[in-house]
Amino acid sequence: MNIRFSEQDEAFRREIAGWLADNLTGEFAVVRGRGGPGDEHAFVDERKAWEQHLGRHGWTCVGWSEEHGGRGLSLNQQVIYHEEYARADGPGRVGYIGENLLGPTIIAFGTEAQQRRFLPGIVEGREIWCQGYSEPNAGSDLANVQTRAVLEGDEWRITGQKLWTSWAQWADWCFVLCRTDPDARPLQRGISCLLVPMHQDGIEIRPIVQITGDSEFSEVFYDGARAAADDVVGEVNGGWNVARGTLAFERGASTLGQQLAFQNELDAIIEAARANGRIAEPQIRDRLAQAWIGLRIQRYNALRMLSRAEQPELSREAMITKIFWATWHRSLGKLAMDVLGAQAEITDGGPYQLSRLQRLFLFTRSDTIYAGSNEIQRNIIAERALGLPREPRSG
Repeated sequence: MNIRFSEQDEAFRREIAGWLADNLTGEFAVVRGRGGPGDEHAFVDERKAWEQHLGRHGWTCVGWSEEHGGRGLSLNQQVIYHEEYARADGPGRVGYIGENLLGPTIIAFGTEAQQRRFLPGIVEGREIWCQGYSEPNAGSDLANVQTRAVLEGDEWRITGQKLWTSWAQWADWCFVLCRTDPDARPLQRGISCLLVPMHQDGIEIRPIVQITGDSEFSEVFYDGARAAADDVVGEVNGGWNVARGTLAFERGASTLGQQLAFQNELDAIIEAARANGRIAEPQIRDRLAQAWIGLRIQRYNALRMLSRAEQPELSREAMITKIFWATWHRSLGKLAMDVLGAQAEITDGGPYQLSRLQRLFLFTRSDTIYAGSNEIQRNIIAERALGLPREPRSG
């Protein structure tokens, strides 16, 4: 594990930090620090414009190879990019799912024709993607997906329902796990990953209002929606391996940027504690110190995980990542409210919008549920990292 950066890396840090300082101004000053968790509805059109601005200047998909439209940055430089983006209070990326999930999946599993068709739209920030995995009865249990796709001539006809689909109401495309062989056993063998245009008849999107007041997630109903016959990523009925690959890509270099965003939140909590005098309370000081330590543990574990990123299977370091940061972040939200005290219960007046720390607390209630609940994460650690007996499954 290498936690030091070379002179060349530090020169790159100055380059990206300078570019962000110069460009998060003027028309883009309004998006600075906006659009993160619990704030997804903020300045959507402006953040789409920012995404295309990044693309025009070569600051999207920086870890992709030049062959696929990226910069081909080293792992260290990818880490620096994400850290400096968070340090500059860069807005929540509307292209995150395309860049970090769908794009690497198509590079790894897709055809050359799919790469030529779909990768440029992600690199240029023109096409926004969402992910259709979870269902009402198949949240973390992806093998149990019931959304059906039937091949009719040169198109797939899709029927079913997806739940917790982030960015569905703004996305142009969705990569959808569908059951294409209902008789296959075990259940994992009958699943395919389809690329589905969102702007068509047969798709109904129902935003789910969260306690933050935003609707990052939606229910999506497919009633005869269509996808081209060739728009299958990987083999037909081979979508299980594709889905596992996508989940592995989710634990990439951007995790370091996420942690710096956490640092910004911790700094805001410390600032609030200093402002109201609670920084002097021993219990609060201890919890702030524990939060700082937990964040450093995340960083070093992420660097250790990324140093082993060439392995085909998730390392043990990767398997513990999600449960650790989710539990830590949920506790950070609680710490924010305890630092604010009575102030946490009120807003500052009309239009009565939530403060940054209030949004933090409300959103972090979901951290231990989405992207694999803590219970599912414990199963993964037990079965795949520790080799314990598998939980009984039907089918």
